[in-house]
Amino acid sequence: MEQMIHSPALRRKARASLSNASSRFDVQRAAVDDGWEQEQPSEVIPTEIRLEQVRSAISYNRSPDLPFDRSVNPYRGCEHGCIYCFARPSHAYLGLSPGLDFETRLIARPNVAQVLRRELSKPRYKVATLAMGTNTDPYQPCERDHGLARACLEVLRDFHHPVAIVTKGSLIERDIDILSEMAVKGLVRVGISVTTLDPDLSRRMEPRAPAPARRLAVINRLSEAGVPVRLMASPVVPGLTDHELEALLAAGASAGADAASWIMLRLPREVSELWQEWLAVHEPGRAAKVMARLREMHGGRDYDPRWGQRMRGEGEYAAMIGRRFKMACRRLGLAERQPDLRADLFERPPQPGDQLGLF
Repeated sequence: MEQMIHSPALRRKARASLSNASSRFDVQRAAVDDGWEQEQPSEVIPTEIRLEQVRSAISYNRSPDLPFDRSVNPYRGCEHGCIYCFARPSHAYLGLSPGLDFETRLIARPNVAQVLRRELSKPRYKVATLAMGTNTDPYQPCERDHGLARACLEVLRDFHHPVAIVTKGSLIERDIDILSEMAVKGLVRVGISVTTLDPDLSRRMEPRAPAPARRLAVINRLSEAGVPVRLMASPVVPGLTDHELEALLAAGASAGADAASWIMLRLPREVSELWQEWLAVHEPGRAAKVMARLREMHGGRDYDPRWGQRMRGEGEYAAMIGRRFKMACRRLGLAERQPDLRADLFERPPQPGDQLGLF
């Protein structure tokens, strides 16, 4: 895929990444000076969206850390631009940078719902909860124009297929009509990620995601519509947001969440360098403490990718966060586990050419 190197003259307004280093699969990428010095106007970095036709919609995983084995992602990259996003390294497989490219050069998959319908229609398909939003947010801003998350949701509704959605996006409120219908049948649950209650920190760390208060309002609307909602305190950032854990859970419970979860900050591959670059600019006084805590939990490394360790870390500090979380959940009446979604209602709707009308 053709590369774009963002000019230093472009303003980073509403972008989290401070750099756009080459992807690890693009060793020849470099800026070239052609000898023509020209002043460039200072412009905001635009969002570019390209289209990708998919051959398969459902991705399968065997990770023991995850409560699902399949997912669907309508988009690659995410305009929310959360600097800590663990999915950033996936952009490198496209020959793009996990930095600014990840939040400015997005991929939409316009045929994803049609392919999903085809895959669910196969006689050998065995139903289990399908996750949406596990890699990049299905309700990021471009969903307003493309409508791919809603199209997938319509397919899942037609098949009475269970789905678990994770998002920060307020655009999910648009789909309450479908979500409430599925919730009555025990086919859907939603997780809303709230990292901090501090709007200033959120704006710097998650520049194009809805403000914390707006996400709590989403929890309230979904809950009032009968949709079970989980407050996701993730990631917990040691030395930066960890002191807010109880307040986050209390705010979620007040908004109507019936369950909660937490994940420690993860820094896989390029995310570590991007995160430390962000810390040096936005939180220089806390940078050393944040990284020291993380390395303490990962055997001296920035990140430990082992199953069973990567989501929470280990050691006394990680255990303390876990204890605080459990105590707050008990006090607030928040469940740590939600009931399984129903899979027994799965049914393939009539397809064009079916001979049902003869019987």
